[in-house]
Amino acid sequence: FSNSAYAADTATGEAAASSGSSLAFIAAGLAVGLSCVGGGIAVASSASSALGAISENPKIFGQALIMVVLAEGIAIYGMLIAVLILNKI
Repeated sequence: FSNSAYAADTATGEAAASSGSSLAFIAAGLAVGLSCVGGGIAVASSASSALGAISENPKIFGQALIMVVLAEGIAIYGMLIAVLILNKI
């Protein structure tokens, strides 16, 4: 008897939670997707400039590497936001 009551309760709970959780999944996907696109564009421009600068002056390798890493951080921040959104569910 208690199993049928539990099944009825979870069916209504899943219907109510599905709209909120689906929006959270969309938000997490957009956060990761758009941040990866932005990070890719930033890395493409900064890495090519860094390689050109390193070919002229090899002493600035560390500074150039920091600029590329900062651009890559955009994608990591998007993934962090997605994890925070999904943990909120």
